[in-house]
Amino acid sequence: MNTDPKTPLLSPPSSLTRKNEGRTQKGVLIFIVSIVFLMSLAALVISLHSHNIQPLLSIIERPLTIEIDLRSLPDSSSLPLQPRGIAEGVSAKSNPYLWQIGSYNWTNAMLSWQRTAFHFQPQKNWMNDPNGPLLYKGWYHLFYQYNPDSALFANITWGHAVSRDLIHWFYLPIAMLRDSWYDINGVWSGSATLLPDGKIVMLYTGSTHQNVQVQNLAYPANLSDPLLIHWVKYADNPLLEPPPGIGPKDFRDPTTAWIGPDGKWRIAIGSKVNQTGLSLVYKTQDFIHYELNDQYMHEVPGTGMWECVDFYPVSINGSDGLDTSANGPDVKHVLKSSLDDTRGDHYAIGTYFNENDTWVPDNPDEDVGIGLKLDYGRFYASKTFYDQDKKRRVLWGWINESDSETADLKKGWASLQSIPRTVVFDNKTRAHLLQWPVEEIESLRLNSYEFEEVVVKPGSVLPLDIGPATQLDIFAEFEIEYLVSKETEKKENVGCGNGAFDRSSLGPFGILALADDQLSELTPIYFHLSSTTTSLTSSFCVDETRSSKAPDVSKLVFGSEVPVVSDERLSMRILVDHSVIESFAQGGRTVISSRVYPTKAIYEAARLFVFNNATDMNIKASLKIWQLNSAFIRPFPFDKKL
Repeated sequence: MNTDPKTPLLSPPSSLTRKNEGRTQKGVLIFIVSIVFLMSLAALVISLHSHNIQPLLSIIERPLTIEIDLRSLPDSSSLPLQPRGIAEGVSAKSNPYLWQIGSYNWTNAMLSWQRTAFHFQPQKNWMNDPNGPLLYKGWYHLFYQYNPDSALFANITWGHAVSRDLIHWFYLPIAMLRDSWYDINGVWSGSATLLPDGKIVMLYTGSTHQNVQVQNLAYPANLSDPLLIHWVKYADNPLLEPPPGIGPKDFRDPTTAWIGPDGKWRIAIGSKVNQTGLSLVYKTQDFIHYELNDQYMHEVPGTGMWECVDFYPVSINGSDGLDTSANGPDVKHVLKSSLDDTRGDHYAIGTYFNENDTWVPDNPDEDVGIGLKLDYGRFYASKTFYDQDKKRRVLWGWINESDSETADLKKGWASLQSIPRTVVFDNKTRAHLLQWPVEEIESLRLNSYEFEEVVVKPGSVLPLDIGPATQLDIFAEFEIEYLVSKETEKKENVGCGNGAFDRSSLGPFGILALADDQLSELTPIYFHLSSTTTSLTSSFCVDETRSSKAPDVSKLVFGSEVPVVSDERLSMRILVDHSVIESFAQGGRTVISSRVYPTKAIYEAARLFVFNNATDMNIKASLKIWQLNSAFIRPFPFDKKL
């Protein structure tokens, strides 16, 4: 399709339709000028209008943007309360800044729309970390941190759900309650290990009656039950207490175990000493008696508390996943930690030495906590497991809310899990992981729409005629046509800038998701190129700052540089599911999860656009878009035979 978008920048965009179809999109730009800045803005508008060069995107009203860095929060004495979770000895589970902002007048229709259609979340109440995922007797099991009583973080137990395909889920009864002195203040995160003889070991952190973090053992009451409904806690729990030099609240989240050449199993546990984040390693033969290694597996000064540590092998010469105990010359090991200080999941790829259970990063400049992230958005406490049937490693992650607790209480739920992702070694860069939605998500695809080589000129926004845009799977590729010579183009190192409305010669450009016809609410997912005297780099970004008119929502710009190798086009895949957007650049080399809460761009009013806000280049976009069905996520029908 050749489309010539000669739309005046100060006029509504015309409709872009699929092949052999036509439908006019209505669009009206709303100019809202702050009276406080009337004089200065009037001069600017007159100047821009006289030259007719004002970019369409730059004249959209900026709603309140709340940017939050938990490391720079004021002293808790100046706030009404501490963030939830801090007193309990885990990472922050709420946003204290939003307490000071008046609640938006959310309607029931708005709140109902926010609930996702194909992401896993409980029927109601609070959820956070994924725990103990495994495949057993044909069923995928997901356990998760769960408050059965409220949509706020408290009273943490282990929820439980099962699936045949990682997409459609059945809720099961709570697996573990906080009912013993060693976990009375919380059944915190843990991991499952499937032993060669078919037994299952579940190690988890409990918070004692004195708020000390200890490690405990649980196991299925009946291994013949494929649903693993009933769990038994070991009678002599706890098995491990914080060792000398480790704080009582700095000892949590045991990993899946792996076996060494000596026949002993190992587990890693996250901790810190002062501000040095680290991973402890314990050896065991029976999962009851443990020996602490003399050396840390790894430590990185200045990274703070490591929690939800994950450690697993990846093949450097193949696409299959590996069992957690695999090692050898064609294997690298991933060490991941969720950093309490940054609220991000950081990873590095390196070499594991099983003779002393230490790990060394391939690139010390991109060590854990100072280099790569699994996800540059709202994604935390991730956990992988090995799917032995499909020979793949699958990643889960907690995607939190970014609205107010008042809104969460009104809607009756909070948080969701990411779409499960496969994880493989990036054979092109040999320095990254590639994450991709599991193939089963494609079973939800309904109608598809294709747009081929759509030319989008500087400052243009083009509607994509696909109907409602609330549940989508989008694949887009972009080619660049420079309008100035390489010798005369501006040298700019932009990154994500201040969002999609921050123009430069080489960007931004991409997709506007969950936008209304007037573009008063929109979430850009975009590339922004940077040209220096020596190189051209690409950043992949998501801008939430205009995603909602509501003020009681955290709205940030997320992103990172993404390597683009010589044989690749710029490409992105986007999953839109109501209030969550998961975006994957360059085959999953960089990933961003976002939460957005529109007040207008919902239900039938949600639209999709392609845009180019660069000044010195055209883009040529090719897209394939699928509407997605809803997943079946419901209580297990015990009264029926499946």
